[in-house]
Amino acid sequence: MTDNPLKNREVIIEFQQIGTIVRVSAMDVKTLTEAIIQGPASTPKPILERNALKKLEYTLKKKGIIPA
Repeated sequence: MTDNPLKNREVIIEFQQIGTIVRVSAMDVKTLTEAIIQGPASTPKPILERNALKKLEYTLKKKGIIPA
């Protein structure tokens, strides 16, 4: 099992339902980098949150902010 690269970072998660879609944003507080995903409102929140965090992790790695 790999270590979580976001473990020591402060991340804000926001859920916003728009009809049958939920918009989830994950923002790294230190760099103000934001990743946004959308999914069906019927999807469990932990899955949507995990997907938003994975996208944020990908974005931070791509920018070279966290090690790949």
